[in-house]
Amino acid sequence: MKARELGIEIGFGTPGPLNAITDVAGVKVGHTTIIEGDGPLIVGKGPIRTGVTIIKPHDGVIAEEPLYAGCHSLNGNGEVTGLLWLKQSGLLTSHIGITNSHSVGTVRDTLAVIDTEERQPGHLYWSLPVVGETWDGQLSDINGFHVKPEHVRQAYASAGGGPVAEGNVGGGTGMVCYMFKGGIGTSSRVLPEEAGGYTVGVLVQANFGSRGEYQVNGAPVGQHINEQVIPVPFPPEYEKNPASGAFAVPSGGGSIVGIAATDAPLIPHQCDSLAQRIGLGVARTGNSGDHWSGDIFLAFSTANRLPGSGMTWPAPLTSNVKVLSTNYMDPLYDAVIEATMEAILNAQLAAETMVGRDGVTAHALDPELLVGALRQYDRLRFAVQA
Repeated sequence: MKARELGIEIGFGTPGPLNAITDVAGVKVGHTTIIEGDGPLIVGKGPIRTGVTIIKPHDGVIAEEPLYAGCHSLNGNGEVTGLLWLKQSGLLTSHIGITNSHSVGTVRDTLAVIDTEERQPGHLYWSLPVVGETWDGQLSDINGFHVKPEHVRQAYASAGGGPVAEGNVGGGTGMVCYMFKGGIGTSSRVLPEEAGGYTVGVLVQANFGSRGEYQVNGAPVGQHINEQVIPVPFPPEYEKNPASGAFAVPSGGGSIVGIAATDAPLIPHQCDSLAQRIGLGVARTGNSGDHWSGDIFLAFSTANRLPGSGMTWPAPLTSNVKVLSTNYMDPLYDAVIEATMEAILNAQLAAETMVGRDGVTAHALDPELLVGALRQYDRLRFAVQA
């Protein structure tokens, strides 16, 4: 379920019809989910709780019609490939992949192959795909390298508009958020007409945060639904004395990758600013960008396709683009912050309790307990009623 099915309204803005990144016309999302085996960890065999998620930025050939884009790193204990070129050029020239930390290379290489297959025949090409990661080693045999090229192709082939599967799917399959089960989450906002009527959508792979830090609409949910109420995957004593050969994530560790899409006509420095605001949305849920967390964000605009500005030649000497006045950026900032907060919550509410390697269990966030905690603070809606 999504937060709004429980009567929880994050912020003041209006979600799009799907309340998903796919509310931005042309954006498509696909997943491949790999869940196999139970019991003790045997590296190379399992248990496996992982996958891959693919975002297609528009319905054309992205390398031949790139989009303006920007990025931001809140804390750099993570990886998103292709960002140096994105930062240099201001362009998104590839589809976007999200997976686990040790499968970035496989996803990146497979997207490069797909990229060359999409292009005009008879030409030489180069590709720098954008692929992000978070670490699912709490639950999965991450050192088994179980994401294969065929899984990337399946996610790519399945990518479509419409509702987006959330929770224990795709790259988010084995992820943990605020020590509840996490994963993939998404949300969107539609701006009022006086602000342009633009749509902003956010998709996150949420795998971060300490339980006690967690806030929803300003209410200290993690303190009410603490480890005595819903156990954390690793109790505190496990972190001090982990089992032989095992690893417990330091409190607050983990990562989040956030992708924002909009049909507002933004140029690269404006996309940088929008990506930066994803971090403010993360912060408003309680996270401070811990040392062990990789918090990396990307934003792109679908408003200006730029044929000939990417990996093709010859290119036109000039391009005509439409640009939003910077005086009207604030509504977009509000939208991306709210959509990020709601996407994180949606990832948790869509997720189901998962037992992973060595019996480590990530429990789902109980919706009734969540609603009860929010009612104590009159925070089912963000605006506190008088």
